[in-house]
Amino acid sequence: MRFLIPVTDPRHPFPPGSAPVFFNPRMEISRDATVILAGLLPVSRYLDAMGATGIRGLRIARECGIPVTINDRDPEAVSLIRKNREALGLPVEVTCSDIHCLLCDRAFETVDLDPFGSPAPFLDTAVRGCGRFLFVTATDTAPLCGAHRNAGIRRYFAIGRNTEYHAETGLRILLGFLARVSARYDRGIEPLFCYSREHHHRVHVRLLRGAGSADRSCSMMGYVLQCPSCVYRTHARGILPPFGKCPYCGSVLDPIGPLWAGSLQEREILARVSESIPGSGFRLAPELGKLVDSCLGELDIPFHYDYHQLARHFRTSPPPLDRVIEYLRASGYAASRAHYHGTALKTDAPLPVLRDSLGREKVQ
Repeated sequence: MRFLIPVTDPRHPFPPGSAPVFFNPRMEISRDATVILAGLLPVSRYLDAMGATGIRGLRIARECGIPVTINDRDPEAVSLIRKNREALGLPVEVTCSDIHCLLCDRAFETVDLDPFGSPAPFLDTAVRGCGRFLFVTATDTAPLCGAHRNAGIRRYFAIGRNTEYHAETGLRILLGFLARVSARYDRGIEPLFCYSREHHHRVHVRLLRGAGSADRSCSMMGYVLQCPSCVYRTHARGILPPFGKCPYCGSVLDPIGPLWAGSLQEREILARVSESIPGSGFRLAPELGKLVDSCLGELDIPFHYDYHQLARHFRTSPPPLDRVIEYLRASGYAASRAHYHGTALKTDAPLPVLRDSLGREKVQ
């Protein structure tokens, strides 16, 4: 599939940002994942709400064969989208509108929100104009992950923390914010395929109607509680952060959240995505397959331990991570890797067991 993109300045610190119309080649896997998911659900009446070059919506139209509308408020972007539509010969509707205005007048079964930066200012509008499926990208990882704490509080009304597992909590803060926005309209969310990768978070959710659905989503809210003085961490459900002290050093635990404490994936759908990847013909099919399979095998625990940091804390030389996981499972605990970090260890094992798992003699 060939399409027009603007020329960028390779000397620019972020070349995609130097072009008059935004296009980021590093989001190819994100677009691939959405194409497969859209075809499997299947979605209909799909809105690419902030189309830029239009490539995501054009791929949905061509590869999934469903009705697509592509919107952008920038006339220059809309002109480029139309050129790409005509070159590909696709029956795609193209609109030039502010997304708030468009979704006040019209509704779509599927809304895909991929802004430059934070999606927070657009989520209320997107929920109101969305019938069934909502897909959202967030590239403002610093506020979500706690590096820009005050910005995270302003945008998402949540407290992040710049821990080694900030990719996990950033993704869950985004989902938690979406759940709270949806609940205002008596709607709940069901995460289908949600992940963190490089510079962005991506969530695909099903929206459900009714106060009961909203209540169930609210019951999935919670917090990660991190000790500021040692490696201890835990999590708890609830709208308000619980007060607690570290059972190992006595420090007052720092709350991270509110965030989504439930599952990030609908595993039946994700298994079908995994099965579809080998025959997709995508250039990055191996990388996408690795991401999906990692998400399939990942525990629904809202934090991880970096096993190198654990080894430094316990002053031991760790065995391979897979052997640590085998030991923990053999000891009766759940354990897995995380999809977003190569040395991440997710487990419900307490710290003394983790310490034992890192001892060479324990895993021979």
